[in-house]
Formats: sequence, C-alpha cells, structure tokens
Amino acid sequence: SAKQFILVLDPGHGGVDPGAGGTEVQEKDLNLKVALLVGEKISERCPDVKVIYTRDTDKTVTLRERPMIANKANGDLFISIHTNSNDSKRPCGTETYVIGLAKTGANFEVAKRENSVILLEADRESYQGFDPTSPESYIMFEFMQDQYVDQSLQMADFIQRNFTKKTDRVDRGVRQDLFWVLHQTKMPSVLVEMGFVSNASDQSYMMSKKGQDALAESIV
Repeated sequence: SAKQFILVLDPGHGGVDPGAGGTEVQEKDLNLKVALLVGEKISERCPDVKVIYTRDTDKTVTLRERPMIANKANGDLFISIHTNSNDSKRPCGTETYVIGLAKTGANFEVAKRENSVILLEADRESYQGFDPTSPESYIMFEFMQDQYVDQSLQMADFIQRNFTKKTDRVDRGVRQDLFWVLHQTKMPSVLVEMGFVSNASDQSYMMSKKGQDALAESIV
C-alpha cells in the first residue's frame, strides 16, 4: 500500500459502561491495559504502522462511535479487545470473533452482552431500531455481505494460534457472531475475548503483568 498502514485498537466498554464484572476487576480496565500494551509494542516494532485508539483513557465511547472512528481514520485493520463472562464460573479461555451468523446459543449470549451497551446510551434511535436483546433484531444481519470476512477470519486464526503458543489459556477457537461494532467497520475486523472474569484462574491471569504481556504479545 502506498499509504501508511493504520491499525485501530478498540478497548471495549469504558466510562459509565464497566462491561463484565469480576470479583476483583472490571472488564473495561483490563481491555484498556492490554490494548495500550498492544499499541505500545506495535509502535516500537513497526514504525510504519500508525496506531489509533477508540479510547486511551477510562472514558465513555458509544458503540456507534467506535466503528465511526475507525472508518474516519481509513483504517486497514480493526481489533476490538474484550473480556468474557458467564453465569457459570467454569467456562474459561480465549476466543476471537468475526462478523457472521451465530452458530450456537452460547455465541449469541456473548454478542447480546457486548451489544447491550446500546441500552445505556441516550441516542438509541441512531441504531435504527436495533434491540440487542431481541433475536428478531439480528435478522437484519442475515442480509449483509462482508467483503472482508476472509481476511478477518485469517487474522482471527493468527491471534488464536498465538494465544495457544504464548499463553496457557484454553483455546476456544475462532467464532462468528453478530457484533454491531464489527458490522459497521469498513475494513478487516476482529473482536478478541481474552478470557473470563467469571473464572478465577482466567481473572488472575488477566490481572497479572505476565498474563497481560502474553495476551498483548499474542495479538501483536
């Protein structure tokens, strides 16, 4: 490419939206720490890559604004960084999502939770009637054609392979589901779930300096 490569890093949640809550940490804080670490490593090693953050502090950024920031920057790659949660304390491990139709009910629960920040926002009308809690609302995604899905799947596969090599977390694989933030980006895009704050082992790992460095290194 003749132009500078632009990487957009999206630390999920933030500000009034804490995301998933663990017993010792909130998702928004883990997302930001790892995203900043990823950006720092990329800037050190790849001076020809420009790193843009949808947020670099603990501030509120709407779900609608995140892809708009990426699109306005004419980004080449979008990585949204998140932390998972489950009503059960048993599920653990890493998974990386690309846009696509849900294959399992469990996947839908993840998408529903990550999209539900819309309900906290005052400008809900801008989402064209999309209700993140309603299965019927997701029918609109069935008609989409994502020209970047192959590249997104390849990127997600790279990240998951690195998680397996560089961390001792369970590999939950590459998955597809209907995330608003991925649907709206005009570039290859993935959403990373680094682990479960609802699982004691995953939470401790993600809170540790060693764990954060390994997770960031995997994404880099």
